[in-house]
Amino acid sequence: MSITEHQVTDAASGPYAITTGPDDALWFTMVHSGRIGRLVPGAEPASWQLDPGCGPTIISGGPDGALWFAEHRAHRIGRITTDGKVDEFPLPTPQAGPFGIAAGPDEALWFTETNADRIGRISTDGQVTEFPLPSTGAFPSAITAGADGGMWFTMNQANAIGRIGMDGRVSVHPLPTEAAGPVGITTGRDGALWFVEIAAGQLGRITSDGAISEFPLPDRAGRPHGIAADNDGNLWFTEWAGNRVGSITSDGSIETYDLPTPRCEPHGITLGPDGAIWSALENGSLARLAPSGDELPPPALHGHRRR
Repeated sequence: MSITEHQVTDAASGPYAITTGPDDALWFTMVHSGRIGRLVPGAEPASWQLDPGCGPTIISGGPDGALWFAEHRAHRIGRITTDGKVDEFPLPTPQAGPFGIAAGPDEALWFTETNADRIGRISTDGQVTEFPLPSTGAFPSAITAGADGGMWFTMNQANAIGRIGMDGRVSVHPLPTEAAGPVGITTGRDGALWFVEIAAGQLGRITSDGAISEFPLPDRAGRPHGIAADNDGNLWFTEWAGNRVGSITSDGSIETYDLPTPRCEPHGITLGPDGAIWSALENGSLARLAPSGDELPPPALHGHRRR
């Protein structure tokens, strides 16, 4: 496995989440500096400044060809076009703390409200609807569209996986392991939902009918955070405390790969437009993982473009 790190900003900015946009570029949030970044693999990065204290977290492609993101500290949902035009939408609930966001099957975006125990829906013209969860203090975190037409999300403090239908009906599936602390979640090519248990050092899999399997990591103290599917049926995940990226097959076989730079704190992860796996590192870089021999040529950098 070839692992290369591509510096996209300074260490204080905190690259956090990452996704592949409709323009075949990598889009990422910088949670500490309030910026949105863009990188075409092999080229020079660009970024756009938001409110410096807004705390952008998860970013996702929308049904309208734009990128949508949660502003956790500003309690807004943001939208940025591929040419850098930004719109922001305040939420009805004060101090809601949006975190996860993902496109749904209904041409809208669905997001979590960590502080308000709600799941939100925002249309592409900015209309927001909120749905309460059946428990308080659940801290809903990441969210993804399931193969069954619902949105699935982690309930970090309730130790459960939730599902919300397009009608707003919520079901909750408690995890077998106590205090597992689920965070990242994604849909696998097997049609199941795969998630990470940051406090238990495990990966989890849940089917649409609620059957749960758990897979302990080789390093239970690795603090897995993000997870994403590739095109071959594997799931890739980050271990921010273990300074690693790992993969798991659909039958539970796990491989892990140490990142070159110590204490780089990998968080978000995605399948890139070049077919490689990319992870956002809080030290100011994006890491690229690909089979050996599939390295990118270094870009001719003339300083980062700032907008």
